[in-house]
Amino acid sequence: MIKIDRIKIKNFKLPSNRFLKRLDYYIIKKFLGTYIFAIALIISIAVVFDFNEKMDRFMSHEAPWHAIIFDYYLNFIPYFANLFSPLFVFIAVIFFTSKMAENSEIIAMFSTGMSFKRMLRPYMVSAAIIAVTTFWLGAYIIPKGSVTRINFEDKYYKPRKSNTARNIQLEVDSGVIAYIDRYEDYSKTGYRFSLDKFKDKQLVSHLTARSITYDTTGVHQWIIKDYMIREMDGMRETITKGTRIDSTLFMEPSDFLIMKNQQEMLTSPQLSEYITRQRQRGFANIKEFEIEYHKRIATSFASFILTLIGVSLSSRKTKGGMGLHLGVGLGLSFSYILFQTIASTFAINGNMPPIIAVWIPNILYAFIAFYLYKKAPK
Repeated sequence: MIKIDRIKIKNFKLPSNRFLKRLDYYIIKKFLGTYIFAIALIISIAVVFDFNEKMDRFMSHEAPWHAIIFDYYLNFIPYFANLFSPLFVFIAVIFFTSKMAENSEIIAMFSTGMSFKRMLRPYMVSAAIIAVTTFWLGAYIIPKGSVTRINFEDKYYKPRKSNTARNIQLEVDSGVIAYIDRYEDYSKTGYRFSLDKFKDKQLVSHLTARSITYDTTGVHQWIIKDYMIREMDGMRETITKGTRIDSTLFMEPSDFLIMKNQQEMLTSPQLSEYITRQRQRGFANIKEFEIEYHKRIATSFASFILTLIGVSLSSRKTKGGMGLHLGVGLGLSFSYILFQTIASTFAINGNMPPIIAVWIPNILYAFIAFYLYKKAPK
């Protein structure tokens, strides 16, 4: 009797307290595998369509093949994948979860006493892996590749760089406001220039000049031509005129010659620094940069919301099967991307704060996710 008890005690195992078990790893493997497969499939189609559309321009501009492959498409693929990551997450979740529901695997999980909330654990872990990867790529890696990609498009497809700017007004120093009526980049010259200096909110100096030219041999060096300076000291005023004066002004042509989609070329720390600097200078045209900064965070967070919606929709076995789930899922994911684009447009052209415009789709779809979660099979 004693011998039998010893054998029982020896073979006795405590229940496992591991956060992730074999079933969890199975779901994570299915999730991430389907996600990568969906990205590879859709990107292959996107590359073919993109090349067919742009092939004539590439050939007419004599773009070399190594530049097309390595400078453009090697940077286009991660950019496109990251841009539509929410769509790929949704497709992956609905595809393999619907298949599990059809094969009665989810019913088998529930029959063992597993709750729907417990079943969500591997899904949320997978969503966290995708969210962290998406943010890291979008904030630090892809912007560096976008520099090469956008420069390639500017040279061989469609010019993006702006060569002129009008009505430029910015603060170049504390209490010093510069204004240029028109700037032409090919000559590095601005016309109808003025520089106002304020002290205790009082104008103490007003400089006007026919033109101002950027000196490329130095940093922040400008040549002011045909100028007149009015200096005010109480009721006294002194006027000074001259033909040329060399001056150091803390501004560069890149501060007001904004390239289309330039915000995609900056990492998140660079975006934050650029937004802060331009806001201090009184430069108003920075909404696109603010939207890009907040969108990178919001898009990563959307992985959790869309994963919850996808699982709640597709975990129930229905007569329509996978086709019905995929149809509803694609409709919701495309509407999310569309709604995000519309909200960003309102922020750029209207008075909506960029951070609110970017997060509105997430907030709305979070309510949808909560409703579907409550209706999901328990």
